[in-house]
Amino acid sequence: MIESVFAFGQGALGYIVPFLLVLTVVIFFHELGHFLVARWCGVRVLAFSLGFGPEIIGFNDRHGTRWRLALIPLGGYVKFYGDENAASAPDRDKLASMAARDREVSFYGQSVGKRAAIVAAGPIANFILAIVIFAMTFWLLGRPVTEARVDAVQPNSAAERAGFQPNDVIVSINGGHIESFSDMQRIVSISAEQQLRFEVRRGEQTIPLTAVPELQEKKDSFGQVHRVGILGITRSADASQVKHQSYNIGQAFVAATEETWFVVERTLGYIGGVVTGREKADQLSGPIRIAQVSGQAAQIGIDVVINLAAVLSISIGLLNLFPIPLLDGGHLLYYAIEALRGRPLSDRTQEFGFRIGIALVLSLMLFATWNDIIHLTTL
Repeated sequence: MIESVFAFGQGALGYIVPFLLVLTVVIFFHELGHFLVARWCGVRVLAFSLGFGPEIIGFNDRHGTRWRLALIPLGGYVKFYGDENAASAPDRDKLASMAARDREVSFYGQSVGKRAAIVAAGPIANFILAIVIFAMTFWLLGRPVTEARVDAVQPNSAAERAGFQPNDVIVSINGGHIESFSDMQRIVSISAEQQLRFEVRRGEQTIPLTAVPELQEKKDSFGQVHRVGILGITRSADASQVKHQSYNIGQAFVAATEETWFVVERTLGYIGGVVTGREKADQLSGPIRIAQVSGQAAQIGIDVVINLAAVLSISIGLLNLFPIPLLDGGHLLYYAIEALRGRPLSDRTQEFGFRIGIALVLSLMLFATWNDIIHLTTL
């Protein structure tokens, strides 16, 4: 019995520790974006917190900012002078009685443009972090590349109906150049039930083909089920067909930007598919499943954990840009309305919006956690 409990504890630590490390790095850079732009705009920063709740450890810097590590590690915040709480709601009573010189260093004493820049800096920092991670990975390690050559065509597949043949080399899809089999797979995977125009090299000829990838469920290496487009072709498993592609630093950043955009595009495509009913919402993951994937990634290798951090950083940056009050995107929505009206929304309207935002965010968290629990019970 004791050995079982010990083994369970070791397994839990194997998931929790990598998850907290990855999440802490991503949250730190998100909040650092807010912090740096606020400082550049002359705003006094009262606190920079990793986590919520009681402080575990902290210190004050020479500018008077309290840097703190808090007990609940699922998030963080930057609190500005004039804020009522960690969600950057304004303390109207304090602002009304504030001296002019104090108002100048408060968040709400700034122009709407500066406030928008400070808020947008968090998600932007997440995208920059992802690009840097991907770029360093490509620059230092490169990546394996396999020619987009058809080794076999599966019977009764979309590829067979389209007229693909063994030894065809895919050179473009919808006019976009294809450099590797992975490039082709990515486009096909996000294009289920959509018509794609292919150009293939067959001997000395270039032949146009049209195919509609079928929607199928596939498991990834972490056991996660994804609904993706399948064409029905396979590539050769011969190691001689795999080449190692190296990048200089400039090429690495270009490839990293493309990689980041692909993750954004795939995420938005999935969300759009959920809204239209084409995708199932059961792929939405919460902290339990992210912790599980983090632990599995740690067992594979540090490079997988680092790339997971990049993907998680993109996801957090993108989520925060959604126009939901309470999130950064909700604040940006308020500032856009303020810029158009010439004055901010009333406190009552903003408070009502924040309540709706809290309800939406909590509902999303509960739904994602429920998905995690269902996923664990079906393993």
